[in-house]
Amino acid sequence: MTEFLFREDSYLQSNPATVVAITPEGGIVLDRTVFYAASGGQPGDNGRIELADGSSMAIATAIHPDGDKTRIVHVPAEGQSLPAVGDSVTAHLDWDRRYRLMRMHTALHLLSVVFPFPVTGGSIGADKGRLDFDMAEAPGDLQALQAALDTMVSAAHAVTHEWISDAEMAAKPEMIKTMKVKPPMGQGRVRLIRIGSVDLQPCGGTHVRNTSEIGPLMLGKIENKGKQNRRLNLLFAE
Repeated sequence: MTEFLFREDSYLQSNPATVVAITPEGGIVLDRTVFYAASGGQPGDNGRIELADGSSMAIATAIHPDGDKTRIVHVPAEGQSLPAVGDSVTAHLDWDRRYRLMRMHTALHLLSVVFPFPVTGGSIGADKGRLDFDMAEAPGDLQALQAALDTMVSAAHAVTHEWISDAEMAAKPEMIKTMKVKPPMGQGRVRLIRIGSVDLQPCGGTHVRNTSEIGPLMLGKIENKGKQNRRLNLLFAE
């Protein structure tokens, strides 16, 4: 198993680690990492791995191998020499990109409060994100919804995490907003993300500590994706 350091502190930007495996595809498995692996609509982190001799290798992304949610594989950019199992290395995030993903991920949680409909899908990007909602018609007063979103951002709600057991999560299905993406269960406990008094939901992704860090947002267009499906885009208004 990989120790997911970002689950306890999303602001860690680097960490010392040991190479525990090299996959047949040339991916690097560390015993512990700050890199988030692509899942739940959030893309995998990129950055670099610093080797013991001071050289670095670029990491294009991070993934869970074959759906194994207990391990993270660091996928190197092509044409690089791989470290050996047992090597001591240091993992370094592309922090600017990660921090934008954190801001957008927290913003999408707020969007799910402003639009209280079941979520059928979503995607988190460094410049914009989206949520798909199970709603027959688009809301009429988008200006009021934009104002509600802005208010929650500027209210400086604390963003914290807590843990419950898999059994407790199974007993509280009403906490799950996503219809297709299931909570990260199977390891005995589930992490919940709490945003002040406005939202609480299971999530394994990375978030900012305070909604004021999100910055100005702008609701994008609403797209019709089916009889009961509407896609809402969210952008940074910087």
